[in-house]
Amino acid sequence: MNRHLMILWVGIGLLLGGCSLAPEYISPERPVPDQWPRGEAYRNATAIPGTPTVQEMKWKDFFADQRLQKIISMALDNNRDLRLAALNVERARAMYGIQRAELFPAVNAAGSATAKRVPADLSSTGKSMTAEEYGVNLGIAAWEIDFFGRIRSLKDQALEAYLATEQARRSAQTALMAEVAGAWLTLGADRENLRLARATLETQQASYALIQKSHRIGFATEIDLRRAQTQVEAARGDIPRYRQQAAQVQNALNLLAGAPVPEELLTADLSRMIPLGEMSPGLSSAALLNRPDIIAAEHRLKGANAFIGAARSAFFPRISLTTAVGTASSELSGLFKAGSDTWTFAPQIVMPIFDARTWAALRVSKADREIVLAQYEKAIQTAFKEVADALAVQGTIDEQVSAQQSLVAAVAETHRLARKRYTLGLDNYLGVLDAQRTLYLQQQVQISLRLGRLANQVRLYAVLGGGAG
Repeated sequence: MNRHLMILWVGIGLLLGGCSLAPEYISPERPVPDQWPRGEAYRNATAIPGTPTVQEMKWKDFFADQRLQKIISMALDNNRDLRLAALNVERARAMYGIQRAELFPAVNAAGSATAKRVPADLSSTGKSMTAEEYGVNLGIAAWEIDFFGRIRSLKDQALEAYLATEQARRSAQTALMAEVAGAWLTLGADRENLRLARATLETQQASYALIQKSHRIGFATEIDLRRAQTQVEAARGDIPRYRQQAAQVQNALNLLAGAPVPEELLTADLSRMIPLGEMSPGLSSAALLNRPDIIAAEHRLKGANAFIGAARSAFFPRISLTTAVGTASSELSGLFKAGSDTWTFAPQIVMPIFDARTWAALRVSKADREIVLAQYEKAIQTAFKEVADALAVQGTIDEQVSAQQSLVAAVAETHRLARKRYTLGLDNYLGVLDAQRTLYLQQQVQISLRLGRLANQVRLYAVLGGGAG
């Protein structure tokens, strides 16, 4: 036996360590229809000629308002949840590196020195003596030669875990952008409602002042005065409520951004923002396969498939090798003299005969794959529902907004006529009161619908997987 033979064994191990007992991976079919839902609710929602798909859009093309772009950029740089997601990716990558390194032998250099006293009755010379030994070795300790792909399967599983974690980071990034945009829009709607409440309060106070004067001279009744007062107090109570909501939403936006958002980047009116980009969901539900969370689920499925290979390899022999070459001498000065070289070669093979745990582990690995497969299919079904819901809103919200605009205009005219009839003495103040209350309520609904339309655009962008970087 010499060092050339040891090198040969190492080379054989590296060459033969390429087989795998993992089953062939076949991508599952989508458990959803190929086409998006059809019907009256989805009219003009699933096919928008000339518009890009989400995957073809950069996020700055969709979030076109530069103020919103700056806040999203702040969040991408400072948000702690996204930072944790990025750190998890780094950890998964390092874990993959550790598992991959198991394929290759670890070569170590070791130096040793020993000295011991040998008593006279144990000494070959019949006299007590001190025995010294010095050695330097370069070798491999207990390296498993991966004949049946156990380590390679574990390496593949670690790789899929890393890739799944990277997709989870992408998913977290898309969700963060959607949350930031949603909070920004909600803050704009709350501020618009606050402005409406203040304007309504001013109108009600002016009406109340006029009725007070009329009441003093006997033209207005006590009940008209009290009805006007109730409107004033109702509007007065809405102002602190909307002020509170706006403050809380701004706090949430600051948390998402990871730092206080400058006032100049906020919006006080949804109608004055640059519209969100137009996009198409694509012609087929295959677009869902581009969602980061679904890609991550498939990577986990591939990892579970690879782990079956590791479980199967437990039924086959495991071969490990320990070897070293070096030099040894009884004197430190003689370590590197001619004739002091040493070597060791200690291959080991372990042949499993019976171990019930290996069968149980194989069953567990197969059950894990079925669990992850079900999770993958559920992720696709959930994604399909989310997109279908957003498309249903997109296909109907414009009609709702248009109808609400007409309703607000009609109620405003009713309010004007009711005031005129009251002023002319043709009707009591109850008609004015009812018209004022209805107008205020429908104006709030109008703001809510406009917010809902914008929020749904953001949601559709997110549930389709977000755009390019």
